[in-house]
Amino acid sequence: MRPSPALLSRATWKGPYITAFPSLQQALRDNTPIFTKSRACTIVPNFVGLRFMVYNGKDYLPVNISEEMVGHKLGEFSITRKRFSYRCVACWCMGLERPGRGTGSGIWVLRMVLEAHAT
Repeated sequence: MRPSPALLSRATWKGPYITAFPSLQQALRDNTPIFTKSRACTIVPNFVGLRFMVYNGKDYLPVNISEEMVGHKLGEFSITRKRFSYRCVACWCMGLERPGRGTGSGIWVLRMVLEAHAT
């Protein structure tokens, strides 16, 4: 049985990848968040109780470190993708205009069409 690729991502003799945060003690005292773009940094037990603001490519998202997070990466708790919704796709399938262009709200138009088909 071979180990998973996640276990082989870094040599064990190197240890975990950790970024040196200069304001770590100050953040513990003042409870101020630490702004970082280092998503690959491994969470170590010293970070428990700290607040990080992790960059996701657009914004800094808050991450409060708890004991269950030790060993994971900071980037795992800062999502980078938006949720996808089929709301507009339903309007396009019925041949209606796109929301925000022309007739107004797509939900309002979709309700009108559904009520018309129900009668």
